Amino acid sequence: MQENTTTKVTQVGTKDGPIESVVLEADSQVAVEKDLVSQAEEEDIEALLGTYVMAIGEAEAFSERMKRELVGLESANVYALMETESVVEEVLQGLEIASICVEDMDEWLGIFNIKLRHMREDIQSIEWRNNRLELQSESNVALIDELDKLLVLLQIPPEYEESLTGGSFDEGNMVKNIEACEWLTSAIKNLEASNMDPCYVKLRAVREKRAEFVLLKCTFVRRASEFLRNYFPGLIDFMLNDKGNFSQKGQLQRPDHADMRFKCRTYARLLQFIKSLDKSCLTPLRKAYCHSLNLLIRREAREFSNELRNSSKASKSSTPSFEGPAGANQPAGVTDSPGDAYSKMITNFIPLLVDECLFLAHFMCFEVGALDTSDSSNALTESNSTSQSTSEASGISVKPSSSSADLGVLNDCLKELLDGIQEDFYGLVDWAFKLDPLSCISMHGITERYLSGQKAEVAGYVQVLLDDLETRITILFSRFVDDACYQIEKYERNVRQVGVVPYIPRFSQLAARMEQYINGTRDLVDQAYTKIVSIMFVTLEKIAQVEPKYVDIVLLENYAAFQHSLYDLANVVPTLAKYYHQASEAYEQACSRHINLVIYIHFEKLFQFARKIEELMYNMSPEEIPFQVGMSKVDFRKMLKSSLTGLDKTINAMYRKLQKNITAEELLPSLWEKCKKEFLDKYATFLKLISKIYPNETVTSVNEMREILSSL
Repeated sequence: MQENTTTKVTQVGTKDGPIESVVLEADSQVAVEKDLVSQAEEEDIEALLGTYVMAIGEAEAFSERMKRELVGLESANVYALMETESVVEEVLQGLEIASICVEDMDEWLGIFNIKLRHMREDIQSIEWRNNRLELQSESNVALIDELDKLLVLLQIPPEYEESLTGGSFDEGNMVKNIEACEWLTSAIKNLEASNMDPCYVKLRAVREKRAEFVLLKCTFVRRASEFLRNYFPGLIDFMLNDKGNFSQKGQLQRPDHADMRFKCRTYARLLQFIKSLDKSCLTPLRKAYCHSLNLLIRREAREFSNELRNSSKASKSSTPSFEGPAGANQPAGVTDSPGDAYSKMITNFIPLLVDECLFLAHFMCFEVGALDTSDSSNALTESNSTSQSTSEASGISVKPSSSSADLGVLNDCLKELLDGIQEDFYGLVDWAFKLDPLSCISMHGITERYLSGQKAEVAGYVQVLLDDLETRITILFSRFVDDACYQIEKYERNVRQVGVVPYIPRFSQLAARMEQYINGTRDLVDQAYTKIVSIMFVTLEKIAQVEPKYVDIVLLENYAAFQHSLYDLANVVPTLAKYYHQASEAYEQACSRHINLVIYIHFEKLFQFARKIEELMYNMSPEEIPFQVGMSKVDFRKMLKSSLTGLDKTINAMYRKLQKNITAEELLPSLWEKCKKEFLDKYATFLKLISKIYPNETVTSVNEMREILSSL
């Protein structure tokens, strides 16, 4: 083949099918593929051409020759065919026979095709009917399963039916009853429209069974509610009839409801199912429980408080009073305070009431959040290691979220449960106050401590009770403080007081006694201190004004007595320390005024002369003062001689003046020292003035005056 040729393959459609032809292309020239002529054919053609010796110009002659030979060959072929006619006829007969066979075969094939088509249709029909049968069989099996399931929902097990319609509610049968309740609750829930296939909801059998289950539910709830309404009062009556459950003469009995709660817990699950089946039935059950238990708690509180009062050894004469002569009503030490009885009452009953509130909330299926009561229990056990733990109330779990409506119903039940018990607490508080008003301090402290320990919202009514008790105690103590203030104020209407007024030392006795009662915060006591001491000081000022010339003596003696009597307490009580310092300042001021008065009386000329000099120095120089009338050196010498002559007698007279009106002899030494110091200070100031006006005059010096005072 030549170089740079490409081969193009095309398809030519013929009767027998497409035939590929190959065309060689090179430089726009078309050449026949040499491989289309075999080597032998090529040699025959060359031999044929070799028989003819012709030039190029003899092509036409060559063509004519070829035509003649072709005609000759065709004539020979026709002749040959005519000679073979018999053979052709045989061939034609064979072809006809073959054609007939082909037609017969085609007919048979058509018949077979029709039969096969009918057979295929039959097979398809059989397969379709078989599929229908299989689908029907599967549907029947599924229907049977669904019907079995539906029958399970609609059938009532005989053992459950017996428990629901006529079974006993004794403790031994409660397991069966609970199982029956569980089944009934589940059965009713399963027949609800929201939990069933919509196609079953309107079935007659389902509607009838749903109505039957509802009737069964109403019957069971009615029977269970009736049983529990009778059970609770019966259980409480049994405890009320047992005297061993209550305090008796000479024996305090702490209330114990553990056995009662244990029996009640047997029916806790039953109450939960009653709530889920018919919530409205819980209201009468709650009232029956609260009313019955209220009778028991009030009986226990009444017997307990009565025995506390009867067994107490507290006496009424142990409280200090501001009335009467000095030295009377000396208080005894705190031996047996009526506040101890209140403390026992609180310690035993507040934990019990908290437990009952929590147990009621859980047992009666209130949907309220139960707060952690561990802090409350810890606060309660600090006051008494034997106080009851509130852990018993955690036997039934409740929802963590609280409903305000349910909490309101709970508060109503708690009020019904505990209503009336406050009267026993109030009576004990009033009794303690009558015997010893100061016991209010200890009662207030323990009440406040229990109040701070109450954090459970379900025990809110207990907190209300404690709030009321705290308020009542505060009012009673305020009444005592007001009475004390009234007694103090009455002193100003009496005759002139001499010496220390009686309420000063009595207040120290009262304060010492009050400090012994403190077992909590100091607010109540500090408020009392503030009110009483304020009235004491105001009244003291009024008493002192009765005799104007003895004002300072009365004040300094009483303020000194106040400091002396409260010295120890003021070191530990901040409120009293404040009034101690206030009394100290008032004492110093009264001393200063009284000493100045005594000094001025005995050295009047000396200090009047000094005052004139001070007044003149505002308007003139020191050198001009000796030339003023009455201020000459001669006048100065006369004044000095009259004032300092017989100095020892004058000083003794000044001492006797101090001693004359002082009733508290123990104050005289310190008062005399203050007097000497004040006199020396004034005398030193006098000498400074004199040295400026009369520099050359001879005057007794401060040291000499100090020696004279020391020698006397």
